[in-house]
Amino acid sequence: MKPSQDFRVRCRGGSLLWLGMGITLFLSLAVQAKTGDRNQPMTTSQGSVNGFNAPNTTTTLTGNVVVTQGTMKAKGDVAQLYLDADSQVSRIVMKGRPAHIQQLDDNDHLMTGEAPTLDYDNINGIAVLQPNAVVTQQGMGEAHADKLTYNTNTSYFTGTGNVSMTYLPKQRQNDNAAPVSAASAAPAR
Repeated sequence: MKPSQDFRVRCRGGSLLWLGMGITLFLSLAVQAKTGDRNQPMTTSQGSVNGFNAPNTTTTLTGNVVVTQGTMKAKGDVAQLYLDADSQVSRIVMKGRPAHIQQLDDNDHLMTGEAPTLDYDNINGIAVLQPNAVVTQQGMGEAHADKLTYNTNTSYFTGTGNVSMTYLPKQRQNDNAAPVSAASAAPAR
């Protein structure tokens, strides 16, 4: 069988079932972007800009680009902002070494993503990170893949090509307690 870049094909037998269950568990624990972030003003800072604010245009930002909207912050070397017919930012394509995006959810947990290219659909809340993408969700784990697609509205994501994931255990309150030694656990006589 020819090696495949899609993780669904590389798994064999029962491991596919376990992988599917693991991904389902991870997705059910995933975080969503902070409600209302896309209703906030978007600000940019950069070394230079080439473009203008007009319907159906593209503006290029270069040099230490930072785009912020609510708790979402993206950083990179170059970004292209696509404006729709209403002159609203509909899409941002950012490139960097790597480009970086971060955002809080409604519980103030941080989600971060890094890849050489970030393609963010600002209307639908879909982020595509590639290649060599990494997405980390605070307190839950991280995913690595050649390509990760993340829906900030539903927390659903997909990964293709060399996918690996780390799941963090939920911390229990008594995990900070000192371990009980065998001697101290023995009944008194």
